[in-house]
Amino acid sequence: MSSVGLLFVGAALFVNGLLLLGQVDAKTAGVFNLFVGALQTAIPFHLISTATTGDEVLAASGVFMFGFTYLYVGINNLAGFDGNGLGWYSLWVAIMAVGFGVTNVVRFDDLASGLLWFQWAALWGLFFVVIGLGRTEWTTPTAWFTLVLSFTTCTVPGFVYLLGETVPAWVLGVSIVLTVAALAPQALRAARTVVPDVGPAPVAVG
Repeated sequence: MSSVGLLFVGAALFVNGLLLLGQVDAKTAGVFNLFVGALQTAIPFHLISTATTGDEVLAASGVFMFGFTYLYVGINNLAGFDGNGLGWYSLWVAIMAVGFGVTNVVRFDDLASGLLWFQWAALWGLFFVVIGLGRTEWTTPTAWFTLVLSFTTCTVPGFVYLLGETVPAWVLGVSIVLTVAALAPQALRAARTVVPDVGPAPVAVG
């Protein structure tokens, strides 16, 4: 994923996290998701069209999952569609994100990128739980997880990469431990909460 694209994925996650917390209007968030979705669709098209190896195509193909997610979110929010299909798409993306994480670690010997993909897999998995399964008790912890990852997996790494530097795997490992420690109480409360089915949650994913 290009550094510019990663930076704006962070912005989209930030907006969508606030949407899940009820701090941002769904339609205004939808417009911004369309902007980022268009960017994250154009980038892999360019990368694949200029690729010279199969590995370059493989690396670029994962970016489409971000682009299509944000386009899906934007259209759903602006049109007022039910988010159920988006939730199940998030499950597919979560599974594929695990595959990209393993591929980065095993095939490319890139633990840092692998850790990023594993965190995104967890995030998409939560979107499936909230949107696809309608488990609204997980909305708040998912929102805060989205806000945290908007910075730790996108905004900060994207800016560091723009500076021509790299993010060490150990730094990402520490951020994962701190994130889990900070959000574990919310996750435990959500796991113990029984909420009646009141319909689909707000449509907002990363």
